[in-house]
Amino acid sequence: MRPLAIVTPLICFTLLAGCANLAPDYARPHMPVPATIDGKSVSAQTVEGLDWQRVVTEDRLRKTVELALANNRDLRIAALNIEKARAQYQIQDAALYPAINATVGGSSSRYEGAINRKYSAGLGITSYELDFFGRLSNLSESALQSFLTTEATQRSVRTSLIAEVTSAWLTLAATQDLLKLAQETLESRTKTLELTRKQLALGGVSRLAVAQAQATTEAARGDVANYTSLVEQARNALNLLAGTVVPDDLRPAATNSVGQSALALLEVPAGLSSEQLLQRPDIVAAEHSLIASHADIGAARAAFFPSITLTGSAGSASSSLNQLFDAGTRAWAFAPTLTLPIFNAGALRASLSVAETSRDIQVATYEKTVQTAFREVADALAERSTLNERMEAQKAEVDAYATSLRLSTERYRSGADSYLNVLDSQRSLYTAQKSLISLQLSEQTNRMTLFKVLGGE
Repeated sequence: MRPLAIVTPLICFTLLAGCANLAPDYARPHMPVPATIDGKSVSAQTVEGLDWQRVVTEDRLRKTVELALANNRDLRIAALNIEKARAQYQIQDAALYPAINATVGGSSSRYEGAINRKYSAGLGITSYELDFFGRLSNLSESALQSFLTTEATQRSVRTSLIAEVTSAWLTLAATQDLLKLAQETLESRTKTLELTRKQLALGGVSRLAVAQAQATTEAARGDVANYTSLVEQARNALNLLAGTVVPDDLRPAATNSVGQSALALLEVPAGLSSEQLLQRPDIVAAEHSLIASHADIGAARAAFFPSITLTGSAGSASSSLNQLFDAGTRAWAFAPTLTLPIFNAGALRASLSVAETSRDIQVATYEKTVQTAFREVADALAERSTLNERMEAQKAEVDAYATSLRLSTERYRSGADSYLNVLDSQRSLYTAQKSLISLQLSEQTNRMTLFKVLGGE
């Protein structure tokens, strides 16, 4: 008999495998959020097919993001996790097919003075399980969904990295602007202090005015030292996210970088459908995990039913090596095994309960992920709706305090007012200018937040 005469029937059994699938039918849970997300159109770009390169318009920032995508270790780990999950899926999927092995063996033994030798060669299948009740196919489906979950998670890590690098770059720009403001303030107050000391020597002011001018000067000096440290920390944070040292020519410019628009503003139509959120990688990952839990239930149910495994081989056997393939040396073996669970102290029922409970957990996790995404979008839109008005008000406040400082200085020099009013105007203007820089940072960061929460890539 030919070796394939035994192997071929065994392979044909695979066509009968998977006759039943005991996994529950999957249906996507209803969206546990309102049907639309209230928002206003804020610019001239749609939310379809969000690409970070369309959002990031500043060339240095764009190159910094590309540098991070190539070197960031978290993203590299996420990519390696995809390769690992893919290999695990391939291992599980291979169990659906029989493994055919070629064997060649020989043995020698001596009994009562006689030496017995036996040689064999053939092809065989060992413990191949027929998947009548879908246990193996469901395990394969679960492994596939786990792989897809990992793939979606990698996309989520990538999106978060783009947002974090952008935020770190903008934070560095804002901190540099604050440092420059503090340096200019220190320079201005130092000149004022010198002028006040000269006036004191001429008897034009009291020592109180000098002490007040010196106090504000030292406060500015402290701010310069503080912001110098914060700039270095911001650079370190950016380097960590980039996975390497960001070159000087890719860092923000030293003058009012955060006040310049580095990001395009997304258009979010009023009444945006909540279905848009289903494109977010974290929601996609949560749904794949939910589908995997359904397949796990199918595998747990199939364990209650009999399993059939096949072991068979076909080849030649002879007591003489040089006659191994002669006529009459053909040999074969066929050993099917049926296993029926009878008593296992409730282990199978407990395994099914674990699978069903895990499915319920995944449903709740999926719904919570959707709700979180909805809130993030709503919060970003709520902040966006007032940012322009806040920016205009803050700029007007800076202008008003600048005017107040100019007028109070003129009145002080003419002797019509005290130096205290000049100090108050200086402090108010300085505070307003710092608030404006912080607000400019918030406005730019909000643009990237919209990109992230809407599922950009």
